[in-house]
Amino acid sequence: MLRGELYTASDPELAADSARAAAWMARYNAASTASEVDRHALLVEAMAHAGVGAVVRAPFHCDYGYNIYLEDGVFLNFGCVILDVVAVRIGAGTKLGPGVQILTAEHPRDAALRAMQLESGRPVTIGRNVWIGGGAQVLPGVTIGDDAIVGAGSVVTHDVAAGVTVAGVPARVLSGKTGHAGAER
Repeated sequence: MLRGELYTASDPELAADSARAAAWMARYNAASTASEVDRHALLVEAMAHAGVGAVVRAPFHCDYGYNIYLEDGVFLNFGCVILDVVAVRIGAGTKLGPGVQILTAEHPRDAALRAMQLESGRPVTIGRNVWIGGGAQVLPGVTIGDDAIVGAGSVVTHDVAAGVTVAGVPARVLSGKTGHAGAER
């Protein structure tokens, strides 16, 4: 799974990891009135990395947690979902609006493989000081460069260059650097 190869989510080891993550999410989401220090300690418990000042508002949902890397000062607003079957890296100072979804899981285009309950994943990397508006979706394999902006409700299907603003379904460049394949592929 972590290498992006086909796997089945019902594998006993993955099912146990998913159950652990579900129990952690129940505790984390119930602790919405706990101090920031206590909530950060819970993030450190489940995530691959939770930097200083990283804040995740409840409710929050993920597949495993252990593939999520939040750098210093990352902020995830209410209702974010991260399907972390492979690595999700979010750079320092990045802000995600409410209801943002970061999706790394993919399903085969071949119907026979899908019928076998196989899936795979591609990592998502989000740079430093990025702003992703509420309800946006970031699809598998996408990299978003430093200082980029993703408009609310956008579906990001391709890489976004540093300093670029994208919006729409699929997300397209509105402003920023030109002459780059960016999000307009």
